[in-house]
Amino acid sequence: MQRVTNAVYIHDEQVLMLKKPRRNWYAAPGGKMEPEESINRAIKREYKEETGLKLINPKLSSVFNFVMDDDQEWMMFTYVCHQAEGKVLEHTPEGTLEWVPVNEVLSLPMAEGDRTLIKHAIEDPQFVLTGTFYYTYDFKLKEQIVDNQLV
Repeated sequence: MQRVTNAVYIHDEQVLMLKKPRRNWYAAPGGKMEPEESINRAIKREYKEETGLKLINPKLSSVFNFVMDDDQEWMMFTYVCHQAEGKVLEHTPEGTLEWVPVNEVLSLPMAEGDRTLIKHAIEDPQFVLTGTFYYTYDFKLKEQIVDNQLV
């Protein structure tokens, strides 16, 4: 199982998003964890590598399994953060960084599971959302199971 982290960084009513060239989909910046790396260290390292920003007090927002038709499985740890230091990179090999107004983020093209995770992070409730996403080989969402949510 591959472990990955990402973060929804919200500043001045905007979210810093990464437009990935492969599908032209948007995602929250982040990436793969190193062996034995804690999730907190991983998100700080990955976010700085991809964006140039050092997150200050990121808060865990959700933990989801991504299960693919080809038997791959990932575990995604999504953080939300409202403070950072540094300057956003002008160029990153991962794609294009863009500031997007908070009220427009969920209308961007992205993986449907990511939409769920980003929505939860933006709403910033007081619990960690957990569950599983089941995807086809070409990354179409087949099923979404959410273990805990506000009723």
